[in-house]
Amino acid sequence: MKSTRVLVVDDHALFRKGVAGLLRDAEGFIVVGEARDGREAVAKAQALTPDVVLMDVYMPGMDGLEAARRIGQAVPSVRIVMLTISEEDQNLFEALKAGAHGYLLKSVEPEELFRTLRGIVRGEAFLTPSMATKLVDEFTRRRGVEAAAPAGSMSPREWEVLELLTRGAVNKEIAAALRISENTVKNHLKSIMDKLHAENRVQVVAYALRKGLVRRSPPS
Repeated sequence: MKSTRVLVVDDHALFRKGVAGLLRDAEGFIVVGEARDGREAVAKAQALTPDVVLMDVYMPGMDGLEAARRIGQAVPSVRIVMLTISEEDQNLFEALKAGAHGYLLKSVEPEELFRTLRGIVRGEAFLTPSMATKLVDEFTRRRGVEAAAPAGSMSPREWEVLELLTRGAVNKEIAAALRISENTVKNHLKSIMDKLHAENRVQVVAYALRKGLVRRSPPS
């Protein structure tokens, strides 16, 4: 099994090195580098192309929010997981809207850290119900649409893609399950995001979980 390559970003050296040490000792992880702030994180993400960037929300200079935006634009294949002391943090919310794939509380147990990072690499989005609700409320408010309306125009195939997406499947796995090409999967995902007025996969998953879309049969 391929090891997950991680870049650890935090301005507190003791915490950063502690997390890096845990990952180095755990099976299936390689720490490719560490960074002290957002600017260094962006540079190292571009140079090292890790699978995951594990990054603090608050840092001096360039914070995690701006770094998440820049990393997402420069290295879109990288998964970004934010570190925070509270899931009620507004900057955490902004980072998830900007494209971060999930978050972890700094009080998390090591095994949950490992489990979450493995899931993120598989394409899963880690959101609590409260955070999913906040994301859905925000992007539906910004689009000025009725929360449940957009899903009505989705095709049966798009419903299948959506269900697999919420189970954590990545494009390659969705393609194999539905016996279609990865390019076709990408086209379906773009259509789903357009119809749900979502800006990224995290928002799609948040919407689906919040509204219970995948717990009902696709419309005929």
